[in-house]
Amino acid sequence: MLQQTTVAAVASYYREFLRRWPTVKKLAAAPLDDVLAAWAGLGYYARARNLHKAAKVVAGEFGGKFPDTAEELRKLPGIGAYTSGAIAAIAFDRQEAAIDANADRVLARLYAIEEPVAKAKPRLQALGRALVPEKRAGDFAQALMDLGATLCTPKRPACLSCPWIEGCQACKRGIQERLPMKGQERVRPMKRGAAFVARDATGAVLLVKRPEKGLLGAMMQPPLGPWTEKFPSTKEALLQAPFRADWKKRVGVVRHGFTHFELEIEVYVAQLKMRPAFEGRWVNDLSIAPLPTIMRKILDHGTNKLPKQSPVEPSRATVTSIETPDGR
Repeated sequence: MLQQTTVAAVASYYREFLRRWPTVKKLAAAPLDDVLAAWAGLGYYARARNLHKAAKVVAGEFGGKFPDTAEELRKLPGIGAYTSGAIAAIAFDRQEAAIDANADRVLARLYAIEEPVAKAKPRLQALGRALVPEKRAGDFAQALMDLGATLCTPKRPACLSCPWIEGCQACKRGIQERLPMKGQERVRPMKRGAAFVARDATGAVLLVKRPEKGLLGAMMQPPLGPWTEKFPSTKEALLQAPFRADWKKRVGVVRHGFTHFELEIEVYVAQLKMRPAFEGRWVNDLSIAPLPTIMRKILDHGTNKLPKQSPVEPSRATVTSIETPDGR
């Protein structure tokens, strides 16, 4: 949960998650929809899907016992070099490095590496592994990450308080604030589309499930049209609607940011007397549905739970947050 999410945001989720699934076997037996619903709001939903898959592997192939080496850990779904190193070092005291973004920054400055982090990653990992002591590898891993988080910060690093100041090559050369080097920033394209929020006579909202793989996989959403460069016209949007109804376009646009693109959605709503013949799930209590943040924004907009509008743009209701393309 702490990958790409703050401790403050995670704490309540973590406690509730462990209350519901205190063992890996219980998590493995849980329906994926329940796990995704418990994760909703944390973002980066591939983490939840991979955690559930990994629990099944550990409970089945490993008899409920976690592998204790970085090599074996990397065989589990969703576990890469950083996560396997962190688990092996912190949980099992293996002599492994856990190189996160904070550790990358510390190492890039310590050795004055003047090439973009993405390109220098293999070198940084090798340098990090060479520093790991034979004992208390977990303490070293956490100390290195904490050093980057508290002293060797992205801006205005507290070099005079750093225990590695004497050996820091970047500090000696006075280039610590421009390291690590970043690659060229990518311009995120804008995608636009329409969403369709239908409610029946009881107030239930129609939701459909996304494909298991890909963006926000296995999560729930209202029916959506395709995402393209331009908004569909009203006529085009009505052709994209899941069924014929008295669809009305809401004033305002819902905005959301993913790692590789920006998204703007116009919301169409329909109040139905009878449920149409359409495959989906009608949900009265949206709070328990596995809905990612963007879909909750759309539903809030479509069910009159609008955020306060800006006095500068009274016709646009906007909210922005960030997620990765696969919903991690």
